[in-house]
Amino acid sequence: TLVLAGIAVAREVFTAVDPTVRVIRALADGSSATKGQAVLTVHGDAHSLLMAERVALNFLQHLSGIATLTERFCHAVRGSRATILDTRKTTPGLRTLQKWAVTLGGGQNHRHSLGDGILIKDNHLLLLQGRHIDLAQACVLARKHAPHGLRISVEVQSLDQVREALQGAADVILLDNMTPSLVRKAAALIKGRALIEVSGGITLQNVSEMAAAGADFISIGALTHSAPAADLSMDITPTRRTPRRPRKQER
Repeated sequence: TLVLAGIAVAREVFTAVDPTVRVIRALADGSSATKGQAVLTVHGDAHSLLMAERVALNFLQHLSGIATLTERFCHAVRGSRATILDTRKTTPGLRTLQKWAVTLGGGQNHRHSLGDGILIKDNHLLLLQGRHIDLAQACVLARKHAPHGLRISVEVQSLDQVREALQGAADVILLDNMTPSLVRKAAALIKGRALIEVSGGITLQNVSEMAAAGADFISIGALTHSAPAADLSMDITPTRRTPRRPRKQER
């Protein structure tokens, strides 16, 4: 089953090429489609339809692929408290559309930009070491200078770093590339004092185990950078033209 995304975009493509192209029937974005089912029917000049075909299909195939993959991950964690998130690993110029497709598949958006939240990562910590600032102190400094209400997240790769993040009162602790057993140990340390995000190496085969280990959020870059394109194509059906009546010759 395919989760559709990009129907509205494809419609815009056809009408941008030729305003006289008419949409006869269209399924809604976010709805499901089965193999062989028509998802969009348009009527217009053949030359215009062929000009718009590839661009319209590129959007439909790419965005529907993202929505469909997201739905599969969401289905895999159904019944747990885990929420599937995307990341900022998006194609330049397409972030808004790709993140929209994720929501159509049932996922939620992570940050759209750096300004949407503070995430302290390994490179930040490496740079701060030169100023003798550890992970806990980095969290405190981030809280001090952040706008009111902005979450402070910190990426950790060990249980010792989990303890430091708790000491710094991080809102979200991102467990990076940890095994499910290590996620369980981290969750036992955190004990609800921070939200738990899991990222790195997440697949359809292990995502349910990560959710069961105690994740509140599971962020997956593959949703936008590696989703396979949906199998969609355009078939043209010629319409009969009304034959012209022969003109009567004047005598």
